[in-house]
Amino acid sequence: MYKWILAAGGFFLFGRSFFLGIIGFIIGSMIDNNQRVMANLRNKARSEGRSFSEEDVFQYYQQRTSSNDVQTMLMALSAAVMTADGKVLKAELDFVKSFFQLQFGARFDKAQLQSLKHFIDSGQIPLQKICGDIRSRMQPEVRVQLVHYLFGIAKSDGNVSGSELTIIQQIANMLGVPQVEFESVKNMFYRDVNSDYKVLGVESTATDDEVKKAYRQMAIKFHPDKVAQMGEEFQKGAKEKFQKIQDAYEAIKKNRGFK
Repeated sequence: MYKWILAAGGFFLFGRSFFLGIIGFIIGSMIDNNQRVMANLRNKARSEGRSFSEEDVFQYYQQRTSSNDVQTMLMALSAAVMTADGKVLKAELDFVKSFFQLQFGARFDKAQLQSLKHFIDSGQIPLQKICGDIRSRMQPEVRVQLVHYLFGIAKSDGNVSGSELTIIQQIANMLGVPQVEFESVKNMFYRDVNSDYKVLGVESTATDDEVKKAYRQMAIKFHPDKVAQMGEEFQKGAKEKFQKIQDAYEAIKKNRGFK
């Protein structure tokens, strides 16, 4: 249905443009196809008297990523963190909506929120497969930034719970994020007495020269320019991470009394 509606709209509303009519037909076909996939999933689950399986949800994910890519990837991971502690909070939803509005602008619409709801309601998010897909598409620096984003969701209510920390750790492992880099991001949100050292990826027993070397390496590796090709909100997150690296280094310098 949508393919004919959008085809007609593209043709008549834009000066009888045959090209825009074809574009409308293609976009409408994608919408129709997505609705057919979801309807088939629901009917299959209903006829078998069960809820969606992980395979069903991954099939949905694959259908969506063929047209939405990064948005759907993020919605799947967001849902995993939001449901980790058994309850979805308004603060978490507001954080996700704000991120998507800043990151994708006009490309963020109700369809993306419906995608998030689907992943939340499914109860069976195939993280291993989804993370494998993301790992094959995204550079290491961007995958670290994804972990930063997920911690932002967890921290949106003021506290990162143990279950949220566990699921983010699992996602980071599946994304191939090195443990030292995971610990660096974690300690920006989940702090203890050694957090400043962990942000830099060194032990509290490290020498002053080792601390300085670690800082220089982290500053180069996680400079915001590394994700310059991503959207505004990714760059904002990268700048926050870079600033926390700076803050950790300054705190250690002040505590140790070196320049």
